[in-house]
Amino acid sequence: MILRHPGWNPSVLPPLDLKEQDIDKIAGEFEGFHQLFQDAFYRVEQTGLSQCYLQGLMSPLKRKSMEPIAINLMDTHRVRSLQHFVTSGKWDLDLLAQRHKEQTAKTVADPQGIFNVDGSDFPKKGKESVGVSRQYCGRLGKIENCQAGVFLGYSSPKGYVLLDRRLFLPELWFSDEYQQRWKKCKIPDETGFKTKPELAAEMIEDAHSSGLFPASWITCDSAFGNNPEFLDTLPDDLFYLAEVPSNTHVWLTRPQTGVPSYSGKGRRPFKVHLKKEEPKSVHVSKIAKDPCLDWKTVILDEGAKGPIIAKIARLRVIESRDALPGEQRWLFLRYCPESKETKYFLSNAPEDIAFEKMTRVCILRWPIEQCFKEGKSEIGMGHYEHRSWPAWHRHMTFVFIAQLFLLRLRHTLKKSPCINTTADLYAYESCAADETFCQRTSDTNN
Repeated sequence: MILRHPGWNPSVLPPLDLKEQDIDKIAGEFEGFHQLFQDAFYRVEQTGLSQCYLQGLMSPLKRKSMEPIAINLMDTHRVRSLQHFVTSGKWDLDLLAQRHKEQTAKTVADPQGIFNVDGSDFPKKGKESVGVSRQYCGRLGKIENCQAGVFLGYSSPKGYVLLDRRLFLPELWFSDEYQQRWKKCKIPDETGFKTKPELAAEMIEDAHSSGLFPASWITCDSAFGNNPEFLDTLPDDLFYLAEVPSNTHVWLTRPQTGVPSYSGKGRRPFKVHLKKEEPKSVHVSKIAKDPCLDWKTVILDEGAKGPIIAKIARLRVIESRDALPGEQRWLFLRYCPESKETKYFLSNAPEDIAFEKMTRVCILRWPIEQCFKEGKSEIGMGHYEHRSWPAWHRHMTFVFIAQLFLLRLRHTLKKSPCINTTADLYAYESCAADETFCQRTSDTNN
């Protein structure tokens, strides 16, 4: 067993406050956990290499790419073996991903669960990696050479995990000049161009229709929330809490003419005379400054330095569709005093929905915003050096599996939630996630 081979150093585990009996328990837990995925591999050697790769992702190695993992956990001559296993080895990735979803459902599936969609970008210096292009990189906050991934997560009072992933291929990669790169990166011939919202919609439909993950809500960041076509394609039985940019226009009351005033820019579509008293649309950021808003304080999570506090408020507005008044929606606002940042969300939840229910969804939205940051710094999510399409998807699947193991480990050891560990980052067990907390918060503020 790889965790007990003579050269193994127990320090490769996350910095838990562990005793010797805990180390023995972890070794047994890891071996039993990995057996759940063995039918995806065709040879015994592949089983050992997958164990090594998972352990390396969970280790404190500064760089969690294949060479440091192989050298530190096996032997120098095994570097090529690990590289071949991840990049081009013959084993069943689809089955591995399906087993991950099945085991994830056993761990976190809950009637109060919600789906989360987000993008995550990976800066790259070269031009040969699959999907790399000069495009907006959220991590750097500017146009830069990077790969862009779309991810689906699931949050519940039992924990938080990532479920699925799609690599975004820019339109440039479908041009004739990229055909050689296309072949070198082993992109499947049937792959067609799809936008990020289209990729997200596919993953949501797959997860929702599988029946493994009960959910009534889907949350997403502004890259998806600002896309009306994406919101309109979501399953009818899912409410959304969709982040929108601060300059999003809404109406506080519905204009009777249904036509906004001309801004003076662009082509005037038709001549319209609005009454002077007709209400005008406003930016959501302006609404946030209204002193009449009823802000309430909630705890988003328990951080290493104490609770992470936010203030939230909501009100009914009329959404803007193609610069025209659309449906009535909830505008949900979340202000974090620590970062001094306000985020804005639109929701199609019914008018009579309880404030506490939307609060719970807002709280369960929080973990995915931290997941990518911690996943890249703690589990090597962005440390890969693979260039091919299969290798990128294989690496991300192993990251998901490592994340799931750490969550189960956190449940098994039942360590204090105050400990700042990798496992804690993914084990969302804060009292802030349940209805009891929501009720207590509401009572306190009332």
